[in-house]
Amino acid sequence: MIPINHNNTPANTVADALGNALQQGLERLDAEWLLLHALGRSPSDRAWLRAHDTDTLPSDTVRHYRQLCGQRADQVPLAYLTGQRGFHGLTLQVDKRVLDPRPDTETLVDWALDVLAPIQLPRVADLGTGSGAIALAVQHARPDAVVLAIDASLDALDVAQANARRLGLGVHFACGHWLQPLYASTEVGGERFHLIVSNPPYIADQDPHMEALRHEPRQALTSGPDGLDDIRHIVAESPGCLWPGGWLLLEHGHDQADAVQTLMRQKGYRQVQSRKDLGGHTRCTGGQRP
Repeated sequence: MIPINHNNTPANTVADALGNALQQGLERLDAEWLLLHALGRSPSDRAWLRAHDTDTLPSDTVRHYRQLCGQRADQVPLAYLTGQRGFHGLTLQVDKRVLDPRPDTETLVDWALDVLAPIQLPRVADLGTGSGAIALAVQHARPDAVVLAIDASLDALDVAQANARRLGLGVHFACGHWLQPLYASTEVGGERFHLIVSNPPYIADQDPHMEALRHEPRQALTSGPDGLDDIRHIVAESPGCLWPGGWLLLEHGHDQADAVQTLMRQKGYRQVQSRKDLGGHTRCTGGQRP
């Protein structure tokens, strides 16, 4: 609720609105971004808020902001409320049809670009593309690459394709279950790939943390009793889609690196290794096809 002053009218200065949001438990950065969004201003205008903290807000802005804060307090992702998410230097449009891209996934993109650095005209497949974050970031950094983004959800592909059009990035798209389009697609030449990259679902079905993620699409988050069902499938099927020496890179849970490394070694992958995310957690594992 917006605080009430002694005149029984809603307190409606910039400072009042932000103070109320903080009392609701919102982080200051979230509170400021939501207020800038309600005002129709850029997320980079935080200094404007401090310079105008005594300005009176229009009543419709106060109502809109109060609604946004209530949703954020209910753990709706900030990106869903503002309609956008910054990722690897790109601004993506996102909504509840796709997973909210996490900054930690940029670790996977950085690794992918390292793998691709010595390869001319590389062919890359992004499995379970969602908003298109990984595929678009790779295509942006490597305009010479042929990038195929795959998702089983037509809704997700709508979001990803809209992002590609808006950003002017020539990613190819295909609908299908994990690697199936790689075997069937002629759109990108029907050849093998130098890199397959994926941020698949990896949370266990009964994980108690799922309550905090209830606003995001469950099919993009959970994968069987131990969270590894989709990763097992991708590891098992991927060698036939890679050129010899090609890489498979996967994001996974912070405690799943050993299990994913074992799966990859059992399938014959070499140079199997893992990388840490921004928080220091082991988040990605990859290997090279012999």
